[in-house]
Amino acid sequence: MSESNLSASIEHIDESNAAVPCTDPTRRALLLTALAGCACLAAIEPAAADDEQPGASERPQKADLLVRAEGDRAGDVIKADDLKLGGPPVRAWPKDPKTSVIRNGSRLNEVVLVKLDPSEFDDDTRARAPDGIVCYSVICSHAGCPITEWVKEEQGDKNVLKCPCHNSEYDPRQSAQVVFGPAPRRLAALPLTVADGAITVEATFIGKVGAQQGG
Repeated sequence: MSESNLSASIEHIDESNAAVPCTDPTRRALLLTALAGCACLAAIEPAAADDEQPGASERPQKADLLVRAEGDRAGDVIKADDLKLGGPPVRAWPKDPKTSVIRNGSRLNEVVLVKLDPSEFDDDTRARAPDGIVCYSVICSHAGCPITEWVKEEQGDKNVLKCPCHNSEYDPRQSAQVVFGPAPRRLAALPLTVADGAITVEATFIGKVGAQQGG
């Protein structure tokens, strides 16, 4: 916005508030500064959408690495030895190994990893959980809240993944099927592979990621 346009805007403000004419030069200077600041913000905001790196919103791809999504080590690559048997789970983002782009441009890309006893898995879970490491979408299928709890199940004695919003529980040993609460379906699973201690994505999500429509 040019200075002449800013001045015109100030005149408009003066005219619309005739009871308090803007004859004070200090007040006019403050108005001019405020309007200029607004103009700068308006120019900056559209560019903010262009800051996202290419590929940051793409769903996890085969060979992607997994990096920590939170904490002091956020962004660090997760190794198989970083995960303790029995939990706690670790939240993660996929990372393109070629471009080093972390795919955190969409919350639907965040996942949760936990290492468990493979003897407790159903066949489908065991097939995609090398070294007992399972990986699921962190987005609850009920209302889309992030799953943040690892607690004793409501109707048993095993730890399960729990959404704090409406108390839906998922058993990671049984393909993250719903074992309690209003969630309409299991969590989407992300198949993994482990080689020389490195965890990588083996294939794209199995199942729908995100909340139910209309809920």
